[in-house]
Amino acid sequence: MSGNAVHGPAINAPLDSLTARPAGQPAVDADAATAAERRTRAASRRRAVLMILGAAAVFSIAGALVKGLGGELPLAQVVLCRNLFAIPALLPLLWQAGGLGALRARRPWLHVFRMVTGLTGMVGAFYGYAVLPFAMVTALGFTMPLFLTLLSVPLLGERVGARRGAAVLAGFGGVLLMAMPGGGGEAHLAGVLMVLLGAVAWALSMITIRRMGDAGESNATIVLWFALGATLVSGLASLPVWVAPTPVQWLMLVGTGVVSALAQVMMTEAYRRGEATLLAPFEYSAILWTTGLGVVVWGELPDGWDAAGIAVLVASGLYIWYREVTLGLKR
Repeated sequence: MSGNAVHGPAINAPLDSLTARPAGQPAVDADAATAAERRTRAASRRRAVLMILGAAAVFSIAGALVKGLGGELPLAQVVLCRNLFAIPALLPLLWQAGGLGALRARRPWLHVFRMVTGLTGMVGAFYGYAVLPFAMVTALGFTMPLFLTLLSVPLLGERVGARRGAAVLAGFGGVLLMAMPGGGGEAHLAGVLMVLLGAVAWALSMITIRRMGDAGESNATIVLWFALGATLVSGLASLPVWVAPTPVQWLMLVGTGVVSALAQVMMTEAYRRGEATLLAPFEYSAILWTTGLGVVVWGELPDGWDAAGIAVLVASGLYIWYREVTLGLKR
């Protein structure tokens, strides 16, 4: 996800308007204006960091709700409710973008591909929640930057140097630490592979979003078409396998959609106010939230192999982020 310049009157005003002064006016006025600009920028960045930390926490709650369903409902049904109940919370985006005209797509087939890859990523994560420890699913989801780095070579024409290549290999080494020693047998390995498949799909989805943005598609168009398309596809898939939820399950399904939409809005607001180079590392705070929830709710204390794998994977992801900031890459 890419970020915008920070917002606010003092930030958006041209720099000359902040520093220019009539003849004879003391230079201290220009200095005061520049200091005010810096304070405004710093405050906006602090707010952006708090928003991204909050989004990571809220996304973790949404994942916990999915895990709490315990695989008792068909996966297609859970995916349907996650997207369906998120739509009302996303309608303000449509209004802000100018109404129904915002749904006019410039690249319809890119939206279709984005929907397929996004749904695949969602299915992979939701399956993982049902069979794997909570924190492990989150950690495996952070392989997405590793796959994105690999896919950027053929799809974006980037060159991956020795340092980033080594970080990618180290990250997959962390995945092996989590996958191989586990005592969950075939179900454990199948869960790991499904989450990794979802991470590949998310990486392809991010590249597709980048291309849609380059083609002039707005954020509202991208987000709303995915929500509508994913609801339609998952709705059709859930019809033959529908299971009537209990009242508690209904509450959890509705909560998953609403909470996920809230987290998406918070993350979008964060990246509107702060640069991606500043905010991206704070997304890894989700590991802390999911580890804590896993311990408190399900008694899932990571063993030595899992903890080592998570540490290696997070370290490799952060190093790739550092290298991309250093090289000035835009994702």
